[in-house]
Amino acid sequence: MDKYLFEAAKLLKNAKFAIAFTGAGISVESGIPPFRGSTGLWSKYDPVVLDINYFHTNTNDAWKVIRELFYDFFGKAKPNPAHKALAEMEKRGILKALITQNIDNLHQEAGSKEVYEYHGTAQTMVCTECASKYHSSDIDLSVLPPLCKKCNGVLKPDFIFFGEGIPPEAAQKSAEAAENADVFLVIGTTGEVMPASMLPQIAKQNGAKIIEVNVENSNYTNHITDVFLQGKAGNILPKLLEAINRV
Repeated sequence: MDKYLFEAAKLLKNAKFAIAFTGAGISVESGIPPFRGSTGLWSKYDPVVLDINYFHTNTNDAWKVIRELFYDFFGKAKPNPAHKALAEMEKRGILKALITQNIDNLHQEAGSKEVYEYHGTAQTMVCTECASKYHSSDIDLSVLPPLCKKCNGVLKPDFIFFGEGIPPEAAQKSAEAAENADVFLVIGTTGEVMPASMLPQIAKQNGAKIIEVNVENSNYTNHITDVFLQGKAGNILPKLLEAINRV
């Protein structure tokens, strides 16, 4: 067994309060491209479509891109072995909760229960006038923009846009989890997006061991990471689960 894999497995097996923290990298293997980087969505689309002021002033144009990206395309994605391995870790009591920056609902589809969606979710829509919420699958997107059935206000996906704050409940639960963690498993995130990028730092400051799973070095690797498992999450996490069974 690889010594780093063994070390990570031992830390997780002995943890009292292990938390996972995921970013776009875990969903890339499900066919969802990241936002940043040479092959990222922002190399093809103007990020202004997800600016809250642009959304309010250019609603139709923003919704055309939102529909194409988050409903026509993302809606076809399925959980991959990494999502399933994390769900199994929670089921076995190894992980106490999972914080995700992703809005794709793939962790829940894989079976994870205690999920804090730091940036919200594409699974629901919220009325910009009366704050009524709807499941996205119940909304007809053939006519844009979609409107609230109660007050006729414009609906917006229930994830945060540029210019909006982190959902308070998710922010509070995530911060508490990071503060209380003795092992913090970082997966598929480079640590570039604030304030989410501070969560592993908070965990480290409170004494947590940091296990990182990434294809390449991140902002964490040479600064706070204790065990670096380099590779694709869909390959590494099932092996890590197997290693936990053997330590």
